[in-house]
Formats: sequence, structure tokens, C-alpha cells
Amino acid sequence: MEEKKLDLNSIIGFILIVGILFWIMFQNKPSEATIAADKAKKELVAKEALAKAAAIKTVATAAAIVPGDSTQMAQLQKTLGNFAYSASLPSAKESFTTVENEFVKLKIANKGGYIVEAALKNFEKFKKGSGQLVELIKDNNADLNIQLLTSDNRTLNTKDLFFEPTLTKVGADQILSMKLKAGANEFLEYKYILKPNDYMVGFDIRSQGLNKVLNTAKPLDLEWNLKTYRTEKSIAYEDRYTLLNYEYGDNKFNNVSGTGKDVQEETPENVKFIAFKQHFFSTILLTDTPFAKTTLKSHKLVVDEKVDTTYIKQFNANVPLAFTNGEVDYKMNWYFGPSDYKTLKAYDKNLEKIIPLGWGIFGWINKFVFIPLFGFLSSYIAYGIAIIIFTVIIKIAMSPITYKSFLSQAKMKVLRPEITELGEKFKKDPMKKQQETMKLYNKAGVNPMAGCIPALIQLPFMYASFQFFPSAFELRQKSFLWADDLSSFDQVVKLPFHVPMYGDHISLFPILAAIAIFFYMKMTSGDQQMAAPQQEGMPDMAKMMKYMIYISPIMMLIFFNSYGAGLSLYNFISNLITIGIMFVIKNYIVDSDKIHAQIQENKLKEPKKQGKFQKKLQEVMEQAEAQKAKDKKK
Repeated sequence: MEEKKLDLNSIIGFILIVGILFWIMFQNKPSEATIAADKAKKELVAKEALAKAAAIKTVATAAAIVPGDSTQMAQLQKTLGNFAYSASLPSAKESFTTVENEFVKLKIANKGGYIVEAALKNFEKFKKGSGQLVELIKDNNADLNIQLLTSDNRTLNTKDLFFEPTLTKVGADQILSMKLKAGANEFLEYKYILKPNDYMVGFDIRSQGLNKVLNTAKPLDLEWNLKTYRTEKSIAYEDRYTLLNYEYGDNKFNNVSGTGKDVQEETPENVKFIAFKQHFFSTILLTDTPFAKTTLKSHKLVVDEKVDTTYIKQFNANVPLAFTNGEVDYKMNWYFGPSDYKTLKAYDKNLEKIIPLGWGIFGWINKFVFIPLFGFLSSYIAYGIAIIIFTVIIKIAMSPITYKSFLSQAKMKVLRPEITELGEKFKKDPMKKQQETMKLYNKAGVNPMAGCIPALIQLPFMYASFQFFPSAFELRQKSFLWADDLSSFDQVVKLPFHVPMYGDHISLFPILAAIAIFFYMKMTSGDQQMAAPQQEGMPDMAKMMKYMIYISPIMMLIFFNSYGAGLSLYNFISNLITIGIMFVIKNYIVDSDKIHAQIQENKLKEPKKQGKFQKKLQEVMEQAEAQKAKDKKK
């Protein structure tokens, strides 16, 4: 067999391949700066881990210390400094104190001195009869920590240290004092005050004799964290109305948007309260002395509704506690309770602002019309019936506006043949056609804007209802017909698959509302098309209305399928009543022949003086016509 020899090309190719491999290895080699940064990062993580382990070890062994054991006390002092005193007390153990009244049950831990469980005794989560109380805090979903910078350059965290509890009663009030001691009369105190029949808990933070123990050159950093548990049937609905709200400055109000995937952050000043608001329940921290500057963060935890079914959002607040004469003294309150407008307003601390009733006129309609009216009705009759009667009252009150709108359409419909005639006559001169049309309106005593204004007046009430019903705590777990919870969707069929934007279930009230919208639009679209003749250069409204007849019901089906049944019921009844009112007006009140006769009579009279709007429009048209004639001469 002939021996195969290496030729020059093979040798060169081999050398090139080896060279490329070495070049790739060199390029992928991390720089010295990268190596140093990674090393520093690893050392920092290791250092923090060792420090944490040491702190845990110190805290874990604190309970075993024998009073008077100077050796063990010295070891504690190396880590905790003056606060070794607290670690040497009998209370330095994993123990808890429970206080409760008719509304709330709170469990406070010796370690950290903060609330580790907060349950609302009169509310169940998910559905009525579930047997599971609404628990705002449990299983380490929340913590409260103050970072202590000591005068001997130590950094300690109160959540890792043991407080000494003392429970007393003053009349019917329960007072729990939790003290983190640096000596017999030197301590940091959390004081909880629970009154009967109240969701509000007094919460004071003060220090005594720590002006030489702590570094008072800068405020203490208080950090409050909470991962909100899901409490309602619809994850998407609860996520939409779970927000971090706060009041700051001169009674200003805002919220931290938590809708995006990234952490949202705000840094307001002079904050008066911070509300971690869920859809129907809230945990609120209030202070008599506003926090100078606060860092607030919100992070959405629901990425996939099929998987993320436990928590809704992660909230974080970092606030400064300023020293006064070397000590800290803050009078505060916790609120653990329902996000109910009436309950929150009764405290007279602007807490009702966390209920999203809408801004401006929409909020006024809700505050001064919807809430009082619905509150009155629902105090006497079942909630489903109350929604129906509430809707009937609102629609009857708005019926004069509906009548005005329809009357305007009827007048425009009568004038349509003449408007069409003008369109043909001045087909080649659109500006002249507009001018003559305006003259006809003025002569006949018809205002083309009269049909739009009533419709605009009704819009704020419609929008207000979209804010009112999702926020109505009274509807939570109240049943009506097939809906077991008017505050959530009224599922009648569970689908074996998930439809994008629609969901995995079929709700019946949105279907009924969609059918009502379809027939209402079908009923009125013909009159609207007849009333509004096609204008040159403008969209064909007749075609648009044909599309809208089908688009609007489909939108109702898609977007309302996961909304609360109460809102869908309101929209169904509202459209049903509107159909009835329009039918009566069209067939028994408005007489087209009489309207035609009246218009003809008006034409014989002296034309009415033009309104400001019509006059201004006429002037604009004349100016445009003059400019057009001037341009033609050039």
C-alpha cells in the first residue's frame, strides 16, 4: 500500500487550526479585573454567610445561657455588644404572644418582636364556607426589621434579636410591650395596643437610654416587607387591584405601579401612611410623625396564572426613624382589615383614598351617588336585587338625557332628505355645502350637537360604574342566582383548556350583557345612520356602526369573562332598561310627523340667533372659503 505523506497544504492547515484554537482560548480567558471582581464577590458572599451563621449561632445558644455565667456573657458581648443583655434573659427563646379581639388575631414573636401571624376572624378566603380564614401574615411572608448601628461600630438587625414581652390590660385594651434590652433600663420598645372591635392596632416605637449605645448621627432604617397571599377566586382580578398606596406631603396620594415584570420603585417624602393593599384586604402602616424620605417597591409575582397561585405581589418599604435628643419616639398604627370604603373612612385618616373610585368627576359620582345609594339599598334587600334596583334608579334618572339624545336624532332624521339634497347641489364645493347645511340647521331650529352632549353626560356615570363595582367590598362572597360571588366571575362552565384573553371558564352574565348590547345597537344603529348623513372627507359612519354592532358584544364577552359578576349584571340590566326606554320613546313619545311639522313651522319664522359655537364655526368656514378664492386668483 502506498504510504500517505503529509504535503505542505496539510501542514499549513494543521498550524492554522491550532492557532485558531489558541486564539479562541485566549479571547475567552477572563481579564484580571473580571477575576478580581469575581473573587471579591465570592469573598463578600462567604463573609456575609459566616456573619449570618455566627449571628444565628449566637441567637440559638442565647437561651442556654445561665444567668451570671460571665464566660458565656463575654462571648455574647463580642457579637452583640450591649444587646447581649437581651440575649441573656429567659425570654431569649423561640416563643410567641397572642392578642386578639372580635375582629383580628395577632401573633407576635419574641425573636424580632414583630407580628408573624395576622388573621381576620370574620372573613374566609377563596369562597364562602371554605373554612380558611383570611390570613394577611403567616409562614414568614412578612417581616419588620430595624438596622441598628451601634456606637462601637456593630451592625445588628432587630429581626435576629430577642425581645422581652410583657402583656397587660388597661380596661378592655390589651397592651403588649416588646423590649430589646441593652440593660435593665436601656431598651428599644415595640408597643402594640389592641382595642375591642377594632381593626386598628396601636404601634409605638421608642428607645430609652440608647443615646450612648447607638450611633445617632443618622436615622434608624426600618424595613417592612410583605408578600401578599392570594385570597380571591380570580388571580388576574386580584392582581389588577393589588397595589402599594401611600399618602405624602400635603394630603397628596399616589401608588407604586406593580403591573410590570420589573420591580417598580418610588421615593416620596413626608409619608403619612403606607398601604399594602390587596383587592379586598389591606395591611397599612400609619404614622403621626411623617417619614422624611421613604423608599417603596412593588414587584408583581404572578407571571403564569396556572403556576403562580399562592402570592400576588411583593411589597417593600424602607423608612427612616429620626432621633430626637438621642432617642427615637414614633407613634404609629397598624391596620389589618377589609379594603372597605365605609370602614376606612370611619377612621378619618384619609385611608379611604386607597379604594380606586376614579379621579375627578368619576370619583365624585361614586362618593356622592353610587356609594350612598347602593349602601342604602343593600342594607334592606339582597345584594343581587339591590344591583337591579340600583340600575333601574340610575337609568330612570338618566332617561331625560336619553330622551333628549333620541329627540335630536329624530330631528336630524327628518332633515336628512334636505341635507342630502344640499350635498348633491354643492357636490363640487364642500365648503359651500357645509355653510348651507349650517344655515338649514339654524333655520329649522336644530342643533347638530344636541345628540352628542347627552351622550357625553352619560359617559362619566358609565365609567364610574367600572370603578365602583370592582371596589365594592360588600359584594364579596354574596351570591345571586347562579353566581356564588358577585365580586368575582360567575362561572357556569369550566373549560378543559385556556383561551388567550378569555380564560378557562365561561361566565353567563357577560353573555347576557353582550346579547343586550347587540340588540340595543341593532335597534339604534339605523336611526343614528339616518340622523348623520355622510360628510365628504369623513369616515363612513354607517359602515363603522355595522362593524361596532358585532365588535362591542365580542369585547364584552372577552374582557368581562373574568370580571366581577356584579359589574356584568349591572351592564346587562342597564342595557336591557335602555332598550325598554328607547322602545317607549320611539313608539309612544316621539312623533316623527309632529317633529317634521314643527321644523317646517320653524323655517317660516325668523331664524334663531346663532350660538357661539355655530357662529365661530361659520366664521372659520367663511375665512377658509375666502382663502380658497384668494389662492385660485394667484
